[in-house]
Amino acid sequence: MDFRLKVFFTVATRLSFTKAASELFITQPAISKHIQELEEEYKIKLFERNGSKIALTNAGEVLLKHTKNIFEIYREIDFDMSALINERKGLLRLGASTTISQYIIPPLLARFHQKLESVKVSLLNGNTEQIENALLNKEIEIGIVEGQSKNQSIKYTQFIKDELVLVCNSKNALAQKKEITPTDFKSLQFVMREQGSGTLEVIEYALKPFNLKIDQLQIEMQLGSTESIKSYLMNSNCVAFISIHAIDKELKNKELQILDIKDLIIERYFYIITLQGKTDSLSELFIKNISSHYNLKL
Repeated sequence: MDFRLKVFFTVATRLSFTKAASELFITQPAISKHIQELEEEYKIKLFERNGSKIALTNAGEVLLKHTKNIFEIYREIDFDMSALINERKGLLRLGASTTISQYIIPPLLARFHQKLESVKVSLLNGNTEQIENALLNKEIEIGIVEGQSKNQSIKYTQFIKDELVLVCNSKNALAQKKEITPTDFKSLQFVMREQGSGTLEVIEYALKPFNLKIDQLQIEMQLGSTESIKSYLMNSNCVAFISIHAIDKELKNKELQILDIKDLIIERYFYIITLQGKTDSLSELFIKNISSHYNLKL
């Protein structure tokens, strides 16, 4: 791999020569030299410099797109070659919290199976607390969860970003409102996930700046899965916080509608969890495969 492209990619994504130098463990003049060499080779500027700030030129944007594709190919090579020298048989026990197991992980498992057909995969479904406990009890090797409980025995690695949105039945009178405020929440009827859910944990944290607690809301029902919450919303005037990944079909079919909330965006990461200091080749292969799929740097 051309190291200059790695330098360019790091500068382009961080938009900082200083941060790129720190991340790549080389000096800032060395960073500048690599970028200058690329600009001389392609005979075009890749960055606009305005004082201490930099921005990509059009040429820089084009090179960044190609560089991402090149790195994706390298990740695929790494995965395929690793698969050849590692154990290709065995059982990989995964755990995923509800939203992830229903909407995120099935295509990843299909892709993994195409690569390593002889590996059997079992998937445990539960809320974040249950998946963490299964990992600690060594019932699974890898978990993917919605919350980050910060258990010191568990290594948490950011996976993909998610957004929780407030949703109602499209026939609900609230659907006509352009915007609601967090202070309106006390007058709404909510359907919520059960205790131990990563979704509930994130909602509680997001409401703190508004001096709101879950127990101050009118909770009509607590249900154990996103599918059951969606079904309940279809037949009631309740509202619910649901992952944006979980409602594609319902939004397209105009069955559910997102309610805009003033001054509140609830974003979170899904996390890959493994036991601290413990890894095996099959788990590493799976993590490398899904990180390649989402173009992640794990």
